[in-house]
Amino acid sequence: MAAAPVYCLCQQPYDVNRFMIECDVCKDWFHGSCVRVEEHQAVDIDLYHCPNCAALHGVSLMRKRKNWHRHDYTEVDEHVKPVQAGTSVFVRELQARSFPSADEIIIRMHGAQLTQKYLEKHGFEFPIMLSKIDGLGISLPPNNFSVREVEEYVGGDKVIDVIDVARQADSKMKLHDFVKYYTDPHRNKVLNVISLEFSDTKMAELVEVPDIVKKLSWVENYWPEDSFFPKPYVQKYCLMGVKDSYTDFHIDFGGTSVWYHVLWGEKIFYLIKPTNANLALYESWSSSVNQSEVFFGDRVDRCYKCVVRQGNTLLIPTGWIHGVITSKDCMAFGGNFLHNLNIRTQIRVYEMEKRLKTPELFKFPYFEAICWYVSLNGDIYLLKQVKMPKLIRKECSAATSHKIQENKNFMEELVNREWWTNTSESITCTSGAERIQGEGRLNDHHSRSLDHIQPISPPMHPSSKRALTNPPPVSNQATKGKRPKKGMATAKQRLGKILKLNRSGRLFL
Repeated sequence: MAAAPVYCLCQQPYDVNRFMIECDVCKDWFHGSCVRVEEHQAVDIDLYHCPNCAALHGVSLMRKRKNWHRHDYTEVDEHVKPVQAGTSVFVRELQARSFPSADEIIIRMHGAQLTQKYLEKHGFEFPIMLSKIDGLGISLPPNNFSVREVEEYVGGDKVIDVIDVARQADSKMKLHDFVKYYTDPHRNKVLNVISLEFSDTKMAELVEVPDIVKKLSWVENYWPEDSFFPKPYVQKYCLMGVKDSYTDFHIDFGGTSVWYHVLWGEKIFYLIKPTNANLALYESWSSSVNQSEVFFGDRVDRCYKCVVRQGNTLLIPTGWIHGVITSKDCMAFGGNFLHNLNIRTQIRVYEMEKRLKTPELFKFPYFEAICWYVSLNGDIYLLKQVKMPKLIRKECSAATSHKIQENKNFMEELVNREWWTNTSESITCTSGAERIQGEGRLNDHHSRSLDHIQPISPPMHPSSKRALTNPPPVSNQATKGKRPKKGMATAKQRLGKILKLNRSGRLFL
Protein backbone atom coordinates (compact mmCIF):
# COMPACT_ATOMS: atom_id res chain seq x y z
CA MET A 1 0.00 0.00 0.00
CA ALA A 2 1.33 3.43 -0.98
CA ALA A 3 2.15 5.79 1.88
CA ALA A 4 -0.35 8.58 2.51
CA PRO A 5 0.77 11.91 1.06
CA VAL A 6 2.11 14.41 3.59
CA TYR A 7 1.72 18.17 3.69
CA CYS A 8 2.87 21.34 5.37
CA LEU A 9 6.11 22.21 7.14
CA CYS A 10 5.30 19.49 9.66
CA GLN A 11 5.13 16.80 6.95
CA GLN A 12 1.99 15.24 8.40
CA PRO A 13 -0.78 13.45 6.44
CA TYR A 14 -4.10 15.14 5.78
CA ASP A 15 -6.35 15.58 8.85
CA VAL A 16 -9.98 16.50 8.20
CA ASN A 17 -10.20 18.28 11.55
CA ARG A 18 -7.41 20.77 10.86
CA PHE A 19 -7.78 23.89 8.74
CA MET A 20 -5.39 24.15 5.79
CA ILE A 21 -4.50 26.84 3.28
CA GLU A 22 -2.87 26.56 -0.16
CA CYS A 23 0.16 28.55 -1.22
CA ASP A 24 -0.53 30.39 -4.49
CA VAL A 25 3.09 30.01 -5.58
CA CYS A 26 4.20 26.45 -4.83
CA LYS A 27 0.64 25.06 -4.63
CA ASP A 28 1.44 23.08 -1.45
CA TRP A 29 -0.99 22.98 1.46
CA PHE A 30 -0.23 24.12 5.00
CA HIS A 31 -1.93 23.80 8.38
CA GLY A 32 -3.08 27.22 9.52
CA SER A 33 -1.66 26.54 12.97
CA CYS A 34 1.79 25.81 11.47
CA VAL A 35 1.96 29.02 9.42
CA ARG A 36 0.06 31.22 11.90
CA VAL A 37 -3.02 31.79 9.77
CA GLU A 38 -6.37 31.37 11.49
CA GLU A 39 -9.37 30.17 9.52
CA HIS A 40 -11.32 33.41 9.91
CA GLN A 41 -8.27 35.39 8.70
CA ALA A 42 -7.76 33.39 5.53
CA VAL A 43 -10.82 34.85 3.84
CA ASP A 44 -9.06 38.25 3.83
CA ILE A 45 -6.06 36.91 1.89
CA ASP A 46 -6.05 37.39 -1.86
CA LEU A 47 -2.76 35.61 -2.67
CA TYR A 48 -1.18 33.47 0.03
CA HIS A 49 2.59 32.95 0.14
CA CYS A 50 3.91 30.24 2.45
CA PRO A 51 7.01 31.02 4.58
CA ASN A 52 9.39 29.58 1.99
CA CYS A 53 7.82 31.38 -0.98
CA ALA A 54 7.45 34.62 0.97
CA ALA A 55 11.26 34.83 1.15
CA LEU A 56 11.39 34.94 -2.67
CA HIS A 57 8.08 36.53 -3.67
CA GLY A 58 7.24 38.77 -0.76
CA VAL A 59 4.48 38.60 1.84
CA SER A 60 0.91 37.52 1.10
CA LEU A 61 -1.37 40.02 -0.61
CA MET A 62 -4.55 41.01 1.18
CA ARG A 63 -7.95 41.65 -0.39
CA LYS A 64 -8.88 45.34 -0.77
CA ARG A 65 -12.04 46.62 0.88
CA LYS A 66 -14.52 48.33 -1.45
CA ASN A 67 -17.60 48.58 0.76
CA TRP A 68 -18.92 48.34 4.34
CA HIS A 69 -22.43 47.02 3.67
CA ARG A 70 -21.92 43.73 1.84
CA HIS A 71 -20.83 40.33 3.16
CA ASP A 72 -18.20 40.31 0.42
CA TYR A 73 -16.42 43.60 1.00
CA THR A 74 -14.63 43.35 -2.35
CA GLU A 75 -17.80 43.36 -4.49
CA VAL A 76 -17.82 45.73 -7.46
CA ASP A 77 -20.76 48.04 -8.21
CA GLU A 78 -21.43 47.84 -4.49
CA HIS A 79 -23.18 51.24 -4.41
CA VAL A 80 -26.24 49.82 -6.18
CA LYS A 81 -26.55 46.72 -3.95
CA PRO A 82 -28.68 46.53 -0.78
CA VAL A 83 -27.30 46.45 2.75
CA GLN A 84 -26.78 42.93 4.09
CA ALA A 85 -27.46 41.72 7.64
CA GLY A 86 -24.58 41.87 10.09
CA THR A 87 -22.43 44.41 8.27
CA SER A 88 -21.33 47.55 10.08
CA VAL A 89 -23.74 49.69 8.03
CA PHE A 90 -26.60 47.34 8.88
CA VAL A 91 -25.80 47.40 12.62
CA ARG A 92 -25.59 51.20 12.65
CA GLU A 93 -28.94 51.56 10.87
CA LEU A 94 -30.62 48.98 13.11
CA GLN A 95 -29.49 50.73 16.29
CA ALA A 96 -30.92 54.02 14.98
CA ARG A 97 -34.41 52.56 14.36
CA SER A 98 -37.43 52.62 16.67
CA PHE A 99 -39.55 49.57 17.53
CA PRO A 100 -42.60 48.92 19.70
CA SER A 101 -41.58 48.11 23.26
CA ALA A 102 -41.71 44.46 24.29
CA ASP A 103 -43.51 45.65 27.45
CA GLU A 104 -46.67 45.11 25.38
CA ILE A 105 -46.11 41.35 25.31
CA ILE A 106 -43.53 40.47 28.00
CA ILE A 107 -44.72 38.90 31.26
CA ARG A 108 -42.58 40.15 34.14
CA MET A 109 -42.21 38.22 37.39
CA HIS A 110 -39.75 37.05 40.03
CA GLY A 111 -38.11 33.65 40.02
CA ALA A 112 -40.25 32.17 42.81
CA GLN A 113 -43.42 33.01 40.87
CA LEU A 114 -42.43 30.94 37.83
CA THR A 115 -43.75 27.47 38.62
CA GLN A 116 -45.03 24.53 36.62
CA LYS A 117 -48.46 25.06 38.14
CA TYR A 118 -48.47 28.67 36.91
CA LEU A 119 -47.54 27.70 33.36
CA GLU A 120 -50.06 24.85 33.22
CA LYS A 121 -52.77 27.26 34.33
CA HIS A 122 -51.83 30.34 32.27
CA GLY A 123 -49.89 28.73 29.41
CA PHE A 124 -46.48 29.59 28.01
CA GLU A 125 -47.40 31.70 25.01
CA PHE A 126 -45.48 34.93 25.70
CA PRO A 127 -41.87 35.68 26.69
CA ILE A 128 -41.19 35.88 30.41
CA MET A 129 -38.68 38.31 31.92
CA LEU A 130 -37.26 37.70 35.39
CA SER A 131 -35.49 40.64 37.00
CA LYS A 132 -34.43 38.56 40.01
CA ILE A 133 -33.37 34.94 40.06
CA ASP A 134 -34.29 34.30 43.70
CA GLY A 135 -36.41 31.17 43.83
CA LEU A 136 -35.62 30.24 40.21
CA GLY A 137 -33.33 27.43 41.29
CA ILE A 138 -30.58 28.55 38.96
CA SER A 139 -26.86 28.47 39.74
CA LEU A 140 -24.42 30.76 37.93
CA PRO A 141 -20.82 31.97 38.22
CA PRO A 142 -20.27 35.38 39.87
CA ASN A 143 -20.97 38.37 37.65
CA ASN A 144 -17.24 39.12 37.38
CA PHE A 145 -16.64 35.74 35.72
CA SER A 146 -14.41 36.46 32.71
CA VAL A 147 -13.74 34.92 29.32
CA ARG A 148 -10.30 33.94 30.63
CA GLU A 149 -12.00 31.88 33.34
CA VAL A 150 -14.14 30.22 30.67
CA GLU A 151 -10.88 29.16 29.06
CA GLU A 152 -9.60 27.80 32.38
CA TYR A 153 -12.69 25.64 32.93
CA VAL A 154 -13.30 24.52 29.34
CA GLY A 155 -9.72 24.31 28.08
CA GLY A 156 -7.91 26.61 25.70
CA ASP A 157 -7.34 23.89 23.12
CA LYS A 158 -11.05 23.26 22.64
CA VAL A 159 -12.01 24.08 19.05
CA ILE A 160 -15.14 26.21 18.89
CA ASP A 161 -17.38 27.67 16.19
CA VAL A 162 -16.99 31.43 15.81
CA ILE A 163 -19.23 33.70 13.75
CA ASP A 164 -17.67 36.47 11.67
CA VAL A 165 -20.62 38.84 12.07
CA ALA A 166 -19.90 41.13 9.11
CA ARG A 167 -19.88 38.13 6.77
CA GLN A 168 -22.48 36.08 8.71
CA ALA A 169 -20.19 33.10 8.24
CA ASP A 170 -18.65 30.72 10.74
CA SER A 171 -15.20 29.24 11.13
CA LYS A 172 -13.22 27.19 13.63
CA MET A 173 -10.96 28.65 16.29
CA LYS A 174 -9.32 27.44 19.46
CA LEU A 175 -10.91 28.89 22.57
CA HIS A 176 -7.53 30.29 23.64
CA ASP A 177 -7.28 32.28 20.40
CA PHE A 178 -10.82 33.60 20.78
CA VAL A 179 -10.09 34.73 24.36
CA LYS A 180 -6.96 36.47 23.10
CA TYR A 181 -9.09 38.25 20.48
CA TYR A 182 -11.83 39.12 23.00
CA THR A 183 -9.43 40.70 25.49
CA ASP A 184 -7.58 42.72 22.83
CA PRO A 185 -8.78 46.36 22.91
CA HIS A 186 -7.96 46.70 19.19
CA ARG A 187 -10.29 44.22 17.48
CA ASN A 188 -10.31 44.33 13.71
CA LYS A 189 -13.42 42.13 13.39
CA VAL A 190 -16.68 41.44 15.19
CA LEU A 191 -16.62 37.79 16.27
CA ASN A 192 -19.39 36.05 18.16
CA VAL A 193 -19.53 32.71 20.00
CA ILE A 194 -23.04 31.28 20.25
CA SER A 195 -22.61 27.51 20.26
CA LEU A 196 -20.28 26.60 23.12
CA GLU A 197 -22.20 23.78 24.83
CA PHE A 198 -20.24 22.90 27.96
CA SER A 199 -22.14 20.07 29.64
CA ASP A 200 -19.11 17.82 29.24
CA THR A 201 -16.62 20.28 30.83
CA LYS A 202 -15.70 21.39 34.34
CA MET A 203 -17.71 24.58 33.80
CA ALA A 204 -20.91 22.53 33.92
CA GLU A 205 -20.50 22.35 37.71
CA LEU A 206 -20.83 26.15 37.93
CA VAL A 207 -24.15 26.37 36.07
CA GLU A 208 -27.46 24.80 37.02
CA VAL A 209 -30.41 25.38 34.69
CA PRO A 210 -33.62 26.85 36.17
CA ASP A 211 -35.81 24.39 38.06
CA ILE A 212 -38.74 25.10 35.75
CA VAL A 213 -36.66 24.03 32.75
CA LYS A 214 -35.67 20.75 34.37
CA LYS A 215 -39.29 20.03 35.33
CA LEU A 216 -40.59 20.69 31.80
CA SER A 217 -37.75 19.34 29.65
CA TRP A 218 -38.57 16.24 27.62
CA VAL A 219 -34.92 15.22 27.52
CA GLU A 220 -34.57 15.52 31.30
CA ASN A 221 -37.76 13.59 32.01
CA TYR A 222 -38.15 11.08 29.21
CA TRP A 223 -34.77 10.24 27.71
CA PRO A 224 -33.81 6.74 28.93
CA GLU A 225 -30.36 6.12 30.34
CA ASP A 226 -29.97 3.00 28.19
CA SER A 227 -30.94 4.70 24.94
CA PHE A 228 -29.22 3.49 21.79
CA PHE A 229 -28.98 7.12 20.65
CA PRO A 230 -26.59 9.62 22.27
CA LYS A 231 -28.37 11.99 24.65
CA PRO A 232 -28.86 15.51 23.26
CA TYR A 233 -26.99 18.13 25.26
CA VAL A 234 -28.67 21.46 24.53
CA GLN A 235 -29.35 23.00 27.95
CA LYS A 236 -26.01 24.61 28.84
CA TYR A 237 -24.53 27.10 26.38
CA CYS A 238 -22.05 29.88 27.09
CA LEU A 239 -22.44 32.83 24.74
CA MET A 240 -19.64 35.36 24.42
CA GLY A 241 -20.32 38.28 22.12
CA VAL A 242 -18.54 41.56 21.55
CA LYS A 243 -20.39 44.82 20.96
CA ASP A 244 -22.27 44.93 17.63
CA SER A 245 -22.55 41.15 17.26
CA TYR A 246 -25.75 40.38 15.36
CA THR A 247 -27.71 37.20 14.78
CA ASP A 248 -30.42 37.37 12.12
CA PHE A 249 -34.03 36.31 12.68
CA HIS A 250 -34.56 32.64 13.40
CA ILE A 251 -36.69 30.12 15.25
CA ASP A 252 -34.83 27.86 17.63
CA PHE A 253 -34.33 24.31 16.38
CA GLY A 254 -37.26 21.96 16.75
CA GLY A 255 -39.42 24.76 18.10
CA THR A 256 -37.56 24.54 21.40
CA SER A 257 -38.17 27.11 24.08
CA VAL A 258 -35.15 28.98 25.35
CA TRP A 259 -33.80 30.33 28.62
CA TYR A 260 -31.15 33.10 28.65
CA HIS A 261 -29.39 34.79 31.55
CA VAL A 262 -27.15 37.80 30.93
CA LEU A 263 -24.27 37.51 33.39
CA TRP A 264 -22.77 40.83 32.31
CA GLY A 265 -23.24 43.18 29.38
CA GLU A 266 -26.46 43.62 27.42
CA LYS A 267 -28.38 42.07 24.54
CA ILE A 268 -31.35 43.36 22.56
CA PHE A 269 -33.92 40.90 21.22
CA TYR A 270 -36.27 41.70 18.33
CA LEU A 271 -39.30 39.49 19.00
CA ILE A 272 -42.07 38.42 16.60
CA LYS A 273 -45.15 36.40 17.53
CA PRO A 274 -45.45 32.95 15.89
CA THR A 275 -48.86 33.58 14.33
CA ASN A 276 -49.90 31.53 11.32
CA ALA A 277 -49.29 34.51 9.05
CA ASN A 278 -45.88 35.30 10.55
CA LEU A 279 -44.72 31.69 10.37
CA ALA A 280 -45.73 31.52 6.71
CA LEU A 281 -43.84 34.77 6.02
CA TYR A 282 -40.83 33.47 7.90
CA GLU A 283 -40.70 30.28 5.86
CA SER A 284 -40.92 32.26 2.63
CA TRP A 285 -38.21 34.68 3.79
CA SER A 286 -35.93 31.83 4.94
CA SER A 287 -36.03 30.21 1.51
CA SER A 288 -35.54 33.43 -0.47
CA VAL A 289 -32.31 34.07 -2.36
CA ASN A 290 -32.05 37.62 -0.99
CA GLN A 291 -32.71 36.73 2.65
CA SER A 292 -29.68 38.64 3.96
CA GLU A 293 -30.85 41.81 2.18
CA VAL A 294 -34.34 41.85 3.73
CA PHE A 295 -34.91 42.76 7.38
CA PHE A 296 -37.58 40.31 8.44
CA GLY A 297 -38.97 42.71 11.05
CA ASP A 298 -40.26 44.84 8.16
CA ARG A 299 -42.30 41.93 6.79
CA VAL A 300 -44.61 41.62 9.82
CA ASP A 301 -47.11 43.85 11.60
CA ARG A 302 -45.25 44.09 14.90
CA CYS A 303 -41.61 43.53 15.78
CA TYR A 304 -40.95 44.17 19.47
CA LYS A 305 -37.70 45.42 21.02
CA CYS A 306 -36.67 43.74 24.28
CA VAL A 307 -33.57 44.86 26.17
CA VAL A 308 -32.04 42.16 28.40
CA ARG A 309 -29.64 43.71 30.90
CA GLN A 310 -27.12 42.31 33.33
CA GLY A 311 -28.83 40.01 35.83
CA ASN A 312 -31.99 39.57 33.72
CA THR A 313 -33.30 36.15 32.71
CA LEU A 314 -35.48 35.77 29.61
CA LEU A 315 -37.56 32.75 28.62
CA ILE A 316 -38.75 32.63 25.01
CA PRO A 317 -41.64 30.28 24.19
CA THR A 318 -41.99 27.85 21.32
CA GLY A 319 -41.81 29.23 17.79
CA TRP A 320 -41.10 32.89 18.56
CA ILE A 321 -39.10 34.45 15.73
CA HIS A 322 -36.26 36.62 16.98
CA GLY A 323 -33.10 38.43 15.99
CA VAL A 324 -30.45 39.50 18.50
CA ILE A 325 -27.88 42.26 18.72
CA THR A 326 -25.22 42.57 21.42
CA SER A 327 -25.27 46.21 22.47
CA LYS A 328 -22.41 45.82 24.96
CA ASP A 329 -19.69 43.19 25.32
CA CYS A 330 -21.62 40.37 26.89
CA MET A 331 -21.46 36.94 28.49
CA ALA A 332 -24.70 35.01 28.75
CA PHE A 333 -25.77 31.49 29.61
CA GLY A 334 -28.72 29.72 28.09
CA GLY A 335 -30.24 26.53 26.79
CA ASN A 336 -33.06 24.89 24.84
CA PHE A 337 -35.85 22.54 25.87
CA LEU A 338 -38.87 20.75 24.43
CA HIS A 339 -41.96 20.38 26.61
CA ASN A 340 -45.66 19.51 26.77
CA LEU A 341 -47.04 23.06 26.75
CA ASN A 342 -46.67 23.82 23.02
CA ILE A 343 -46.47 20.44 21.30
CA ARG A 344 -48.35 21.50 18.18
CA THR A 345 -46.00 24.39 17.41
CA GLN A 346 -42.91 22.29 18.14
CA ILE A 347 -43.97 19.75 15.54
CA ARG A 348 -44.94 22.51 13.10
CA VAL A 349 -41.47 24.06 13.37
CA TYR A 350 -39.81 20.68 12.88
CA GLU A 351 -41.82 20.08 9.72
CA MET A 352 -40.92 23.57 8.49
CA GLU A 353 -37.24 22.70 8.98
CA LYS A 354 -37.74 19.62 6.84
CA ARG A 355 -39.37 21.66 4.06
CA LEU A 356 -36.54 24.19 4.23
CA LYS A 357 -34.07 21.31 4.00
CA THR A 358 -32.30 22.50 7.12
CA PRO A 359 -29.06 20.49 7.48
CA GLU A 360 -29.39 17.74 10.08
CA LEU A 361 -26.47 19.31 11.92
CA PHE A 362 -28.65 22.30 12.79
CA LYS A 363 -31.81 20.51 13.89
CA PHE A 364 -32.71 19.34 17.38
CA PRO A 365 -30.71 16.12 17.82
CA TYR A 366 -32.95 13.05 17.46
CA PHE A 367 -36.17 15.03 17.49
CA GLU A 368 -38.19 12.05 16.30
CA ALA A 369 -36.59 9.82 18.93
CA ILE A 370 -37.57 12.13 21.79
CA CYS A 371 -41.14 12.24 20.44
CA TRP A 372 -41.05 8.45 20.50
CA TYR A 373 -39.87 8.37 24.12
CA VAL A 374 -42.55 10.83 25.20
CA SER A 375 -45.22 8.73 23.52
CA LEU A 376 -43.97 5.64 25.36
CA ASN A 377 -44.92 7.31 28.62
CA GLY A 378 -48.59 7.52 27.65
CA ASP A 379 -51.14 5.40 29.51
CA ILE A 380 -51.84 2.07 27.72
CA TYR A 381 -55.57 2.76 27.67
CA LEU A 382 -54.99 6.20 26.23
CA LEU A 383 -52.80 4.78 23.48
CA LYS A 384 -55.53 2.32 22.50
CA GLN A 385 -57.92 5.25 22.05
CA VAL A 386 -55.63 6.98 19.59
CA LYS A 387 -56.03 5.45 16.15
CA MET A 388 -52.46 5.49 14.91
CA PRO A 389 -51.23 2.87 12.42
CA LYS A 390 -48.52 0.61 13.89
CA LEU A 391 -48.67 2.44 17.18
CA ILE A 392 -45.86 1.92 19.65
CA ARG A 393 -47.29 0.81 23.02
CA LYS A 394 -45.85 0.50 26.47
CA GLU A 395 -47.32 -0.67 29.77
CA CYS A 396 -47.18 2.00 32.42
CA SER A 397 -48.99 3.03 35.58
CA ALA A 398 -52.24 4.97 35.47
CA ALA A 399 -51.68 8.67 34.80
CA THR A 400 -53.51 11.63 36.19
CA SER A 401 -56.29 13.10 34.08
CA HIS A 402 -54.04 16.08 33.31
CA LYS A 403 -51.25 13.87 31.97
CA ILE A 404 -53.73 11.78 30.01
CA GLN A 405 -54.93 14.90 28.24
CA GLU A 406 -51.33 15.99 27.59
CA ASN A 407 -50.45 12.66 26.02
CA LYS A 408 -53.67 12.48 24.03
CA ASN A 409 -52.94 15.91 22.57
CA PHE A 410 -49.42 14.79 21.78
CA MET A 411 -50.45 11.55 20.12
CA GLU A 412 -53.14 13.31 18.11
CA GLU A 413 -50.46 15.67 16.81
CA LEU A 414 -48.36 12.73 15.66
CA VAL A 415 -51.15 10.69 14.05
CA ASN A 416 -50.95 12.20 10.57
CA ARG A 417 -47.24 12.95 10.50
CA GLU A 418 -45.66 10.98 7.68
CA TRP A 419 -42.24 10.92 9.34
CA TRP A 420 -43.89 9.31 12.38
CA THR A 421 -46.42 6.82 10.99
CA ASN A 422 -44.07 5.48 8.36
CA THR A 423 -41.48 4.46 10.92
CA SER A 424 -43.40 3.50 14.06
CA GLU A 425 -43.58 -0.16 15.08
CA SER A 426 -46.31 -1.94 17.02
CA ILE A 427 -44.30 -3.34 19.92
CA THR A 428 -44.46 -3.65 23.68
CA CYS A 429 -41.27 -2.20 25.07
CA THR A 430 -40.52 -3.39 28.60
CA SER A 431 -36.74 -3.74 28.64
CA GLY A 432 -33.64 -1.95 27.45
CA ALA A 433 -32.91 -4.66 24.89
CA GLU A 434 -36.39 -4.47 23.43
CA ARG A 435 -36.17 -0.69 23.33
CA ILE A 436 -32.98 -0.88 21.31
CA GLN A 437 -34.69 -3.20 18.83
CA GLY A 438 -37.55 -0.75 18.45
CA GLU A 439 -35.25 2.22 18.14
CA GLY A 440 -33.37 0.49 15.38
CA ARG A 441 -36.56 0.60 13.34
CA LEU A 442 -37.66 4.10 14.38
CA ASN A 443 -36.08 5.67 11.33
CA ASP A 444 -33.57 3.95 9.15
CA HIS A 445 -31.32 6.95 8.96
CA HIS A 446 -31.09 7.08 12.77
CA SER A 447 -29.24 3.79 12.85
CA ARG A 448 -26.83 4.40 9.98
CA SER A 449 -23.27 5.63 10.47
CA LEU A 450 -23.36 5.50 14.27
CA ASP A 451 -19.93 3.97 14.53
CA HIS A 452 -18.83 6.56 17.07
CA ILE A 453 -21.68 7.30 19.47
CA GLN A 454 -21.18 10.54 21.35
CA PRO A 455 -23.32 13.31 22.89
CA ILE A 456 -24.69 15.70 20.28
CA SER A 457 -24.95 19.48 20.78
CA PRO A 458 -26.09 21.67 17.89
CA PRO A 459 -25.40 25.41 17.72
CA MET A 460 -27.76 27.31 19.96
CA HIS A 461 -29.00 29.24 16.93
CA PRO A 462 -28.97 27.09 13.81
CA SER A 463 -29.12 28.63 10.38
CA SER A 464 -31.19 27.13 7.60
CA LYS A 465 -29.02 28.70 4.88
CA ARG A 466 -25.44 27.67 5.64
CA ALA A 467 -23.48 27.50 2.41
CA LEU A 468 -21.19 24.54 1.88
CA THR A 469 -17.64 25.30 0.81
CA ASN A 470 -15.30 23.65 -1.64
CA PRO A 471 -13.79 20.34 -0.53
CA PRO A 472 -10.15 20.18 0.54
CA PRO A 473 -7.58 18.15 -1.36
CA VAL A 474 -6.64 14.66 -0.24
CA SER A 475 -3.70 14.39 -2.60
CA ASN A 476 -1.49 16.72 -4.60
CA GLN A 477 -3.68 16.21 -7.67
CA ALA A 478 -6.98 16.72 -5.85
CA THR A 479 -7.66 20.26 -6.98
CA LYS A 480 -6.77 19.61 -10.63
CA GLY A 481 -5.88 23.22 -11.26
CA LYS A 482 -8.93 24.69 -9.57
CA ARG A 483 -8.04 26.17 -6.20
CA PRO A 484 -10.61 26.09 -3.37
CA LYS A 485 -11.57 29.39 -1.83
CA LYS A 486 -9.14 30.79 0.68
CA GLY A 487 -9.88 29.73 4.21
CA MET A 488 -12.29 27.01 3.16
CA ALA A 489 -9.89 24.15 2.64
CA THR A 490 -11.29 21.74 5.23
CA ALA A 491 -14.76 22.99 5.99
CA LYS A 492 -16.82 20.74 3.76
CA GLN A 493 -15.13 17.49 4.68
CA ARG A 494 -15.29 18.44 8.36
CA LEU A 495 -19.01 19.13 8.01
CA GLY A 496 -19.50 15.88 6.13
CA LYS A 497 -17.86 13.95 8.93
CA ILE A 498 -20.09 15.57 11.52
CA LEU A 499 -23.16 14.87 9.43
CA LYS A 500 -22.15 11.24 9.24
CA LEU A 501 -22.11 11.08 13.03
CA ASN A 502 -25.46 12.84 13.33
CA ARG A 503 -27.69 11.83 10.46
CA SER A 504 -30.91 12.40 12.42
CA GLY A 505 -30.85 15.84 13.17
CA ARG A 506 -29.54 21.26 15.83
CA LEU A 507 -30.26 29.48 19.92
CA PHE A 508 -28.52 31.90 17.52
CA LEU A 509 -27.38 34.79 19.67
